[in-house]
Amino acid sequence: MNASVCFVSSGPGAADLITLRGLQRLSQAAVVLADALADPALRAFAPQANWIDVGKRGFAHGVRQSEINALLLQQAHEATGLVVRLKGGDASVFGRLEEELEVLHEAGIATEVVPGVTAALAAAAHAQRPLTRRGLGRRVTLATAMTREGASGVTPNGATADTEVFYMAGRQLPGLQQRLLAAGWAPDTPALVVSRAGCADALTSEHRLDRLADATLLHGGRPTVVTVGVGARAICTAPLTKVKSDTQANPEPHLELAVLSGPTPKSS
Repeated sequence: MNASVCFVSSGPGAADLITLRGLQRLSQAAVVLADALADPALRAFAPQANWIDVGKRGFAHGVRQSEINALLLQQAHEATGLVVRLKGGDASVFGRLEEELEVLHEAGIATEVVPGVTAALAAAAHAQRPLTRRGLGRRVTLATAMTREGASGVTPNGATADTEVFYMAGRQLPGLQQRLLAAGWAPDTPALVVSRAGCADALTSEHRLDRLADATLLHGGRPTVVTVGVGARAICTAPLTKVKSDTQANPEPHLELAVLSGPTPKSS
C-alpha cells in the first residue's frame, strides 16, 4: 500500500514561521524530502524521520526536478509512514508544486498541502510595509525576477498592479531596474529590498527605482525579494535599528526578530 504525501510549507526563514499544522504533519513523518531554504532547526521536530536533502538554489547546481519527482514516487511506494515534502515559503508560490502533485496524482497517491508564509508577506511584515493600502493599493502581483529562459515577470506600470513583488531577485537587481523603467514605472517609484526575510539576519534597504541596482552589494548571495510601488512606501517612521555592512559605507535599516521556541508537538 502506498504512503500518502504531505506538502508542508515551512515559511521563508526561521523555524518558528511554520504553522502548527505543518509541525504536526512533520512530527508524524517517516520520510522528509527537504528544500534548501527550510530551516535545519526543523529537524528537531522529526528526529524519527529519514531526512533526504533535495535542495536547490536559483539556477545553481542542485537536485533536478525530475529526480525529486522520482524520489517522491519511490518513497511513497516504499515508506512505512507519512512522506513529507518540506518546502520553503508557501509551496503554492513558485514552489513547482504543480509538477510534483501531477506526478503523484497520476500514480494514484493521496496528497495534502499545508499552506505557509510566503516570502512576500514575510518581507512586508519585516519592513512594516503592508502590501495593500486602503484607497491606494488594491492590486498586488507576485512574479519571478527572471526565468531560466530569460523571460521577465515585469508588467507595464498600472496595467495589473499597484504593487509588484519579485522573487529570486538577488542577482537580477540591475536588470530588474532597467526592465521596470522600460515598462513605464517612474524613476522615483519606491522600491524595497529584503533579503533572508523571516530570518534573524534579514536585511532591508529602500531605494528609488532608478537606484535599485545600488542594493546589489548589500544583498548579494542572499535570497532576496523586491517590492515596487505602493507597498514599498514607508508608514510614517518605523522603529528601525541600524545594521553595519562591510559592503557599504552607509548602514541600512534593519529589524531584529525574536525567535520563539516551544515544545515539540505530539503526533495525533
